[in-house]
Amino acid sequence: MLEGQASCSDVAQQLFAVEKAVTNAKRALIHDHIDHCLSTDGDGSGIEDFKAITKYL
Repeated sequence: MLEGQASCSDVAQQLFAVEKAVTNAKRALIHDHIDHCLSTDGDGSGIEDFKAITKYL
């Protein structure tokens, strides 16, 4: 886009879309982890794994 001299507005719109996609992917990852790991984990190791993931939020 930059090499093609797209407008600043178009570049900003595409960057916003990428940021939203990454945010949504992180949200889906956390929800999936909660559903599959924390809800069935009886030994507490899932909680530590969840805490480790939160540093990427």
